[in-house]
Amino acid sequence: MIQFIFRRLLQLIPVLIGVTILVFSLMHLSPGDPAQIIAGEGAPEHTIENIRERLGLNEPLHVQYLTYVGNLLQGDLGNSIRSNRPVINEIEARFWTTVELAFYSVVLAVFIGLIAGIISAVRASSWIDAIIMIIALFGLSMPNFWMGLMLIKYFAIDHPIFLPSGWGSWQQNILPVITLGTGGAAIIARMTRSSMLEVINQDYIRTARAKGVKERLVIYKHALKNALIPVVTVAGLEFGSFLGGAVLTESVFAINGMGRLVVDAIYQRDFPVLQGTVLIIALLFVIVNTLVDISYRYLNKRIDLQ
Repeated sequence: MIQFIFRRLLQLIPVLIGVTILVFSLMHLSPGDPAQIIAGEGAPEHTIENIRERLGLNEPLHVQYLTYVGNLLQGDLGNSIRSNRPVINEIEARFWTTVELAFYSVVLAVFIGLIAGIISAVRASSWIDAIIMIIALFGLSMPNFWMGLMLIKYFAIDHPIFLPSGWGSWQQNILPVITLGTGGAAIIARMTRSSMLEVINQDYIRTARAKGVKERLVIYKHALKNALIPVVTVAGLEFGSFLGGAVLTESVFAINGMGRLVVDAIYQRDFPVLQGTVLIIALLFVIVNTLVDISYRYLNKRIDLQ
């Protein structure tokens, strides 16, 4: 187990290097001048040059990147071009908001997806199965931002049950979590159904039924546990996608999380904030997937992580 975790940590290094190169290249190749944005419209050229020199923007791209990586190895993500605050402080103020949003959304997606998938598999080829799969297809096809706007219209404006913006109270959290978790619930439902149907047709399930084991025990004790591995994999991937998908959801519901921080950094050409935020999200994604891989050993003792 220790060797497996160590290998995964080593694999994390090239992933993070690739992320920094990709984001750094895309941001610097996109049009616009951060020094001009900071100086403002109509600023004198010497003022803009001073800003470029102060921020190191007049250096070649490879020098800027090496400087960034060197600071990163010392735990320094740099300072925000917009606010001149340390990037780590900018991220820290919004980090847990996005993590909470993604976590609650995954919990909702797994809860709904598992129940729907199990019912659909047990009632395979019935009208219940057809209805659940149609609803899952609708949830999978529906854009998050559209669903968020519809939820705000019906449950915050037409019928003011929940609050349309912000994060903190349950009245603020319900709509964003439903918006972000719906697509994941649809994916998990379809995966659970497929995995359960494959396991239910195994010989040991037929043997358990032949011995007179109650159907509920057959489904939840024997079948579900062995069908969970692909479902857990999808849930881990969904958590990572929710971290990225929070960009739209946080924008729709005016939530001050890392997703909205990314959007603001793009508009304001705040390279250090964008690079730092994407790096943190990538790090979380890899950590979650490592935990998912470790969980396989507890779901199925026959799996060897080595």
